[in-house]
Amino acid sequence: MLPMPQHNHLLAALSTQTYERLEVDLELVTLPLGQSLYESGDALRHVYFPTDSIVSLLYVMENGASAEISVVGNEGLVGIAVFMGGESTPSRAIVQSAGHAYRLPGQHLKDEFNRHGELLLLMLRYTQALITQMAQTAVCNRHHTIDQQLCRWLLLSLDRLQSDQVRMTQELIANMLGVRREGVTDAAGKLQRLGIIEYSRGHIKVVDRARLEALSCECYEVVRKETERLLPYLPQRARAAPP
Repeated sequence: MLPMPQHNHLLAALSTQTYERLEVDLELVTLPLGQSLYESGDALRHVYFPTDSIVSLLYVMENGASAEISVVGNEGLVGIAVFMGGESTPSRAIVQSAGHAYRLPGQHLKDEFNRHGELLLLMLRYTQALITQMAQTAVCNRHHTIDQQLCRWLLLSLDRLQSDQVRMTQELIANMLGVRREGVTDAAGKLQRLGIIEYSRGHIKVVDRARLEALSCECYEVVRKETERLLPYLPQRARAAPP
């Protein structure tokens, strides 16, 4: 069954009147793994509301090295530069977990944003939540181990999916975290030996979320709490019981 627009929690939070103004131009698109939604410096023509996919925002260095600065899933949208006034961004957006999204012309979103109604408030609060995630990611990448970063990354991904499984190779995870593939292989192996995840090529299943949360650094919890505070429209995920 194809996802509905309301599977994106931001769209689902809109009043009927506001949603109906946007609905006319919402287009369901398939997002295959690895697809680029925009590259550094591109003028953004559309925004994307993921439903069952995850999109990573990355910074890419001149030598080709990259690191993830945030992830976007069914809690929000990709393309905040459209309504922030910049129209472009030095980051790139890559599909991290395949699925679907609803695409909307950027001008349509700006028109609704400029009504100074509920969409403006939702977008500003969502942007603050995204900035918090970016800032915490920078701190985490600087001060915490690869093991902790992987735990944080898995938890943030799970919060944006409707399952306990993530489809992603270790090489891609390493590119997201900006670390060597061997480091991710070692960290994933530890989690598998502890019985926290089950890993096969391109597929990670979390079987013990409580222990995964216990092994993560405080960065995940900071982002989770701030996101839930700013975005009360999100379904509250039941907290995993401590081991």
